[in-house]
Amino acid sequence: MHRLDAAHLFRLALEKAPAGSRLDAAAEGVPIRAIAAVIGRHLDVPVVSVPAAEASEHFGFLAGFLAADNPVSSTLTRELLGWQPTYPGLLEDLGKGHYFHGRSA
Repeated sequence: MHRLDAAHLFRLALEKAPAGSRLDAAAEGVPIRAIAAVIGRHLDVPVVSVPAAEASEHFGFLAGFLAADNPVSSTLTRELLGWQPTYPGLLEDLGKGHYFHGRSA
């Protein structure tokens, strides 16, 4: 989710959400492989799959986070607060390349 969509939702939550509400700001589910592919393309580095048996060794403490299947939905949050994300999602935003300008080769 784009930071400006998150900021808008945070404001709506403060102004409108009933006390004790549980809100979810997930705008989309994005596979880690898709994120790696976009980053690899912009950095001109190959992206390869790491077998699950080797993930702990390769990624260290991050392996558990990367392997977690945690589907979420912002449907109830959208209905409760009338919120709709309007900015680019993660893959589209990364794909524009502005995070990679000025990198040293």
